[in-house]
Amino acid sequence: MQNHGLGAWLPKRRQTTPEKVALVYGEGREMTYLQLAEFTDAMSGLLHQHGVSKGDRVAFIGENCPEFLMTLFGCAQLGAIFVPINTRLAPPEIEHVLADSGTTVLVHGPDFSDTVAEVAERAGVRHRLQTGEEGSDGMPGLRPLLRAGTRGHVDTAVTLDDSAMIMYTSGTTGRAKGAVLTHGNLTWVSINTALDYDLVSRDIALLISPLFHAAALGMGALPLVLKGATIVLEQGFDAGRALGLIERYRITSLSGVPTTYQLMADHESWDHTDLSSLTKLTCGGSAVPSRILDAYERRGLSFSQGYGMTETSPGASYLRPERSREKQGSVGVGHFFTDVRITDAETGTVVPRGTVGEIEVRGPNVFAGYHGLPEATEQAFTPDGWFRSGDLGYLDNDGYLFIADRLKDMIISGGENIYPAEIEDHLNSMEGVTGAAVIGVPDEQWGEVGWAILTVREGVDQATVSTEAVKAALDGKLARYKIPKRVIVVDEFPRTASGKIRKADLRARFAR
Repeated sequence: MQNHGLGAWLPKRRQTTPEKVALVYGEGREMTYLQLAEFTDAMSGLLHQHGVSKGDRVAFIGENCPEFLMTLFGCAQLGAIFVPINTRLAPPEIEHVLADSGTTVLVHGPDFSDTVAEVAERAGVRHRLQTGEEGSDGMPGLRPLLRAGTRGHVDTAVTLDDSAMIMYTSGTTGRAKGAVLTHGNLTWVSINTALDYDLVSRDIALLISPLFHAAALGMGALPLVLKGATIVLEQGFDAGRALGLIERYRITSLSGVPTTYQLMADHESWDHTDLSSLTKLTCGGSAVPSRILDAYERRGLSFSQGYGMTETSPGASYLRPERSREKQGSVGVGHFFTDVRITDAETGTVVPRGTVGEIEVRGPNVFAGYHGLPEATEQAFTPDGWFRSGDLGYLDNDGYLFIADRLKDMIISGGENIYPAEIEDHLNSMEGVTGAAVIGVPDEQWGEVGWAILTVREGVDQATVSTEAVKAALDGKLARYKIPKRVIVVDEFPRTASGKIRKADLRARFAR
């Protein structure tokens, strides 16, 4: 084969495990690797008929569905570049992604027809294809087109250094930047994931996060396809439904964020759901609070944890489940083929163990650069080729990474550096708290002091999350200067399209 990238994966799977179930979707529908490979062949042919060739951009916006993977792998077979779009973006943001990436063909779910009709035209998109069976607005459904399309694998010359995907980072200020991920980046992150999380072909994974997220794709779907495992593909997360699917399909692998796992443990079905099939739980986004560890350990389960970002495809480090208590709060060590170091953010020199500095990452999974932004790309890397994450952390004496915070979110109070993530971890462990954000507020005496903004579970007694109650709860757990001087409870947080709390908005609202 001439294609040494992702485009070779499904032809290999068709040859080695054709009858193995690749996907379970909808209400129990199944698709084998043979069927997925044939549909992908037809998808690459259909895209080619619409003028797509090597280097062209094809975007996708829609909920989790088999067509997402068909489009991704169909692009990979042609050497085209796949552009997944966050479904929570507003129309102007979608237009920016389409125009900035230079997308020529847009594949979208039927629910997004109205949203994309005008923005796609303004962004210069030449063709639109709609997923599903029936289609709408005069557009046929994609699935009948694929069934009627020509079969036969397209073997285009592709190397691991060729661009495979442009994935847009949400950011907290300014417009989103497109991180260019190569076939090599996505291959190596899949290998890292398979090695470090012990994925096997017998795994049956419940995928509840949207595929447009780097973690769900780069550390979920892709390594599972590489191993020939089975993916139970969900369009969204519902705690009760997820528990039912675990029992029904004998799920072995599940990934999520702390909130996902907390909602499952709080569900009325938790105590009587059979979880005996689960062997792999992975959690990202933030360290797993003790209350969640406790709930799952009572069921004989423990977590792998990790740290990463879109620019690292996304895995940078991982913590094995057997170290989750001993190294609680850590995000582990660098993945097998990935290195992590800590440097002084001002001088760039490597700092001693235990010293907070900027986290830098190097490895074959680190992205090629930002699309169309050479200056931003240059600033993202050190002279010796390490990616500058913009995050603060430290390595303990054993080389385990602990996250302190984002550089821009650090609070300087009375000359002391305060890293909100450390405080937020304690706040998130308090009973009734569903979310926490600590921001710096101007103070005449100290320059800045920390305020805690919380969301709480419905029905929680407000007195238990008052300023004085929170201070008392944190007293003895944190240095006094780190304890927030005020606590404010809000109904919900302002968030980016990918779900991150917009601290800039909180500072604009409260730090006046």
